[in-house]
Amino acid sequence: MPTKNCVDERLSKYKNRGKDLAKSREKRISECVELRKAQKDENFLKRRNITLSSLPDEEALSPVNDEKVTLRLEDIIGDISSECREFQTRGCQAARKLLSTGRDPPMKEIIDAGLLSRFVSFLSMDHEPALQFEAAWALTNIASGTSWHTQQVVEHGAVPAFINLLASPMLHISEQAVWALGNIAGDGAAYRDVLIECNVIPALLARISPDTPVGYLRNLTWTLSNLCRNKNPCPPLSAVQQMLPSLIQLLHLNDKDILSDASWAISYLSDGNNDRIDVVAKTGIIPRIVELMSHKELCVMTPALRSIGNIVSGSDLHTQMAIDAGVLTILPDLMRHPKANVQKEAAWALSNIAAGPCKQIQQVITCGLLPSLVELLRSGDFKTQREAVWAVTNFTSGGTVEQVVHLVQSGALEAVINLLQVKDAKVILVILESINNMFMAAEKLGETEKLGMLVEELGGLERIEMLQNHNNEMVYQAAHNLLEKYFNDGEIEAVQVDATQDAFEFQTSDAQRTFEF
Repeated sequence: MPTKNCVDERLSKYKNRGKDLAKSREKRISECVELRKAQKDENFLKRRNITLSSLPDEEALSPVNDEKVTLRLEDIIGDISSECREFQTRGCQAARKLLSTGRDPPMKEIIDAGLLSRFVSFLSMDHEPALQFEAAWALTNIASGTSWHTQQVVEHGAVPAFINLLASPMLHISEQAVWALGNIAGDGAAYRDVLIECNVIPALLARISPDTPVGYLRNLTWTLSNLCRNKNPCPPLSAVQQMLPSLIQLLHLNDKDILSDASWAISYLSDGNNDRIDVVAKTGIIPRIVELMSHKELCVMTPALRSIGNIVSGSDLHTQMAIDAGVLTILPDLMRHPKANVQKEAAWALSNIAAGPCKQIQQVITCGLLPSLVELLRSGDFKTQREAVWAVTNFTSGGTVEQVVHLVQSGALEAVINLLQVKDAKVILVILESINNMFMAAEKLGETEKLGMLVEELGGLERIEMLQNHNNEMVYQAAHNLLEKYFNDGEIEAVQVDATQDAFEFQTSDAQRTFEF
């Protein structure tokens, strides 16, 4: 059962909600934002190196023989433990084939056999490139396993050895090192920071050049994205500043896999406090990220949308930079996207923009986003509706009276009233908050009675009354307070207007303007 603190906490996380001017640009805390917790569904954090033979000829950096493994584990251990380079190479190749096949490769058996020390020692044998490569591949696959498997690889001294291998003149060996380091970085913040402290970033960036093959760049971009991942702690700002210029360079390439991982990297780096968002924003990359929100490939568009959602949750200046880059012209299409998750994230981004000042709320109106928002409230899946409800509440919290009137005119009041039947108590509380905000706007116009009649005509009064029987104490209290404040005479007096959204009016006494619903 949600408590008042839970709802108040999220209400306070939007940029200007319930804050004084000195704190109006504070970013909402990220821990309770569901979309901030979303995982990178489109790519694995770790990748097992199965084969290179499936790559196009121009991308296969090292042709390999993937014939069926014939050696038993006992034979493999014997070969790798020998002093004969030919046997060692044969044993390493057989081991990496075992580690590349099936869903349950014998990682622990190979670790328990004491082979990791041998593999790591082979990484430094520049005069034996075949042995070096096979050992690197085997370690890459072990590092793709659980955190315990990765820990074994790190504790056997593989990190400095792999970083040294990045400089190998043989691209297939250097690329295998990139892959292994990506798996280690993908294990979590601790090993990410171990790699950063070992100066992995300059070594990786040195491999980016106009002549670098696309396949290599894909792996390198993925590894960089893993170095940008994770919070508590976030990557050191010095590391972020090292990586950003190259990530921006990669974001201007045309390969969808590179664009995807580079965009995910930006989404990780922008998922933090305003200072971290500012570091990203000051690079000038926001227009390119906005452009990628329209990319035809979902694997590119999704992280670009996530990045913009993070950026507009920052300061009003950050939000305005995204608006100036055209985000409001792209969001309507994303709010109508066939993928529910895209609709949800688009609604989340809009809810953050709606948490801004009335100038930015007006831009939302001017760009025609309200019809799309109302449609999501009416027909989106529940998670999308939940984000859309927050957009309405933020809009009514920070908008002018005229803007709130416009929102009601768009059908948002009817849509949120219809959602009062949902089971989620938090959503109900947010809806009641938005309705209360609409009444506060009506009070300024002296039109609370007419708004009350509209709420009744739309079935809202009956639903609010029923919420007094809700088993959640907060829902009961919010509904009761709303009824006491705006429906306290028991009945809505007859008003000589057609109580529909098109005919209902707020009339301002000061400006002598009439706003029709």
